[in-house]
Amino acid sequence: MNKILRIRFVFFTLLVVSISLQIEAQDVGLKSIDHIVAIVNDEVITRQELENAINTATQNLLQQGIQPPDKESLNSQVLETIIVKQIQLQHAKEIGMSISDSELDETILRIADDNQLSLQEFYAVLEQDGVSFNKFRQEIRDEIIMARIKERMINNRVNITDGEIDNYLRTQETSALGNDEYLLAHILILISERMDAIQIQERARRAELALQKLEEGVEFSQVAAEFSDAPDAMQGGVLEWRPIAQMGPTFVDLLTPLQFGEITPVVQSPTGFHIFKLLDRRDQEMPVVIIDQTHARHILIKVSELTSESDAKQQIIQFKDRIDNGASFSEIAKLHSEDGSAASGGDLGWISPGDTVPDFEKAMNKLLPGQVSEPVQSPFGWHLIQVLERRSEDVSHDRRRQTARQSIRSRKAEVVIQEWMQQLRDEAYIEYRNDDEQ
Repeated sequence: MNKILRIRFVFFTLLVVSISLQIEAQDVGLKSIDHIVAIVNDEVITRQELENAINTATQNLLQQGIQPPDKESLNSQVLETIIVKQIQLQHAKEIGMSISDSELDETILRIADDNQLSLQEFYAVLEQDGVSFNKFRQEIRDEIIMARIKERMINNRVNITDGEIDNYLRTQETSALGNDEYLLAHILILISERMDAIQIQERARRAELALQKLEEGVEFSQVAAEFSDAPDAMQGGVLEWRPIAQMGPTFVDLLTPLQFGEITPVVQSPTGFHIFKLLDRRDQEMPVVIIDQTHARHILIKVSELTSESDAKQQIIQFKDRIDNGASFSEIAKLHSEDGSAASGGDLGWISPGDTVPDFEKAMNKLLPGQVSEPVQSPFGWHLIQVLERRSEDVSHDRRRQTARQSIRSRKAEVVIQEWMQQLRDEAYIEYRNDDEQ
């Protein structure tokens, strides 16, 4: 994939998640004369904004090879996407969540680097796609905010016990499914606790109508774009590879008999009505993982308002001279190091790759056992590092538990986020307007 295609893919993927900001911002005067299609709490969505978003969604679907649904369905889906996004951003504003310009700049630079582009080349590709850089910055800022607020919600509500991990691993070991992973497409018709029996029945009929279209031969991706309430609806409803054990008992029983390309009947869960299609299946082996670990200790002098960078470095140089002349590394660390490891003589224990910041790890890896580094600078300040010993360690058990934890967390997080977003929407004031009501 060439550079332009790569960056277009990244950009359009972002737009799929949040279409509305592919719109040129409307100034106050224009909003005052533009038709209002919806009011979300104290903000409005205009007809022009919706039309621009529909055009973007249509182009995006066509680029993915997905036939867009009829205009009425697409209008409804895109409007709902904008509403849900506005509600999330309004909530983030209420709780004081924001992203600094420096953090935003770092993120955009990382996106450019990931696509092997300089910032100048990145700007040029955006301009070629007809996207202003300011608009792109706002889109990325909003995406970071929404991701962060969801992560906070997950951290507050998702807890995983060692017992759950033990049960997950035991199930994998005893089940005939083993470590099978599934690539699925899905359609989700959401329900909420606030819905009465009649409303839930209407949602069930909507799910059955979606299934009927699939049975008539309509492409799954097209039906997902028309019917699904999931965030990935405009991507054909395709989920990432996931262990079958992550899906939960109800879905496991439904999915395991499927052959490639087969579609499930409608199945209900606490969050709504689901339809799945099996795209692929693979056996995910759990390899033996051997890593090199380093037992090290360090002395840290932090840079602060009271200690300049040059003063911190000078102190580290003086400590190095004293150690070279026979002073105890451990005693100096206990007396002077500004790290939590000071009480143990700077001992950091066994360090695995990635446990420390790159500057520290790079300097540490160059040392022989017993050797003390020259002054090393990191984002935390200035260090002296001493390697005590090295070993190769089998961490397969730890990795399996970590993988299990991530799978359990992902399963719980999906439910938490769906319930939270539905709650936000239920509590929001939303008023739909027709053009003839203006």
